[in-house]
Amino acid sequence: MCEEMVRVMASGVFDIIHTGHISYLQQAKALGDELAVVVACDSTVRKNKHEPVTPEGMRLKIVKCLKPVDVAVIGREGDIFGTVREISPDIIVLGFDQAFGEDELGKRLEENGLGHIKVLRATECAEDLSATRRIISRIRNQAGDR
Repeated sequence: MCEEMVRVMASGVFDIIHTGHISYLQQAKALGDELAVVVACDSTVRKNKHEPVTPEGMRLKIVKCLKPVDVAVIGREGDIFGTVREISPDIIVLGFDQAFGEDELGKRLEENGLGHIKVLRATECAEDLSATRRIISRIRNQAGDR
């Protein structure tokens, strides 16, 4: 008897790769056999977070090279469920600081006919500079010291 492969999906901006990203992707990969990562498109990043430091194509190329990642794609603006359908994950892992709540995303998945997907949240990486905004802030502060 052959066991089914478990596909896990993770998503994020991945603008400046740091230990928080690595921890998140390692946690996600540990939950299944294959890790598919959705890299936010530039327009989504601008709308929801900040002006991207690196363009989406460059961020995708970097994420594809990370050891835990089996597949990486650029997400579509405003249509997360189309991307979810294409990837067809068994599990979606949210980053510890991502805006969606597990229950909220579970409900929206259910409403979109994707209620079979389990939603989990990664734990926080405790290292000092494990957030892109903290890294950018530190760079700006050090540049101002000169």
